[in-house]
Amino acid sequence: MVKFILPEEVLPLRSLVLRNGKPLTECEFEGDRNYDTFHLGYVENDKIRSIASLMRNDYFPEEGEGYQLRGMATHPDFGGRGYGAALINFAVEYLKEYQTDYLWCNARSSAATFYKKLGFINESPEFDIPGIGFHYEMRLKLK
Repeated sequence: MVKFILPEEVLPLRSLVLRNGKPLTECEFEGDRNYDTFHLGYVENDKIRSIASLMRNDYFPEEGEGYQLRGMATHPDFGGRGYGAALINFAVEYLKEYQTDYLWCNARSSAATFYKKLGFINESPEFDIPGIGFHYEMRLKLK
């Protein structure tokens, strides 16, 4: 089940999956506690299995109002079960209700196919985020 969760609830999975076990304090993102940021978790048996953070960010200003998907991660023991897709689908429906024009992300190269299956299009050549890895800018139009 997809639920809204608190900013601190995303940190353990961010550390485990995205930041190679760094301390939780090093896994916080600027904007995590902004009033227009929200965090989602896929919860099963009272445990968070997958996470996503969504932050207001008009990265493509000519396209209108945008939100950035950040820090999406699924626990390695629970991958391939559709939890990540459920989070994105929930976020898309929620953002459409607020007339958001698009959702975008810096998608890890290894996850680009996942995002393409959900309708995202690639907006950049591959680029390296030092210490994190290779990514693509990807965008999903919501209107």
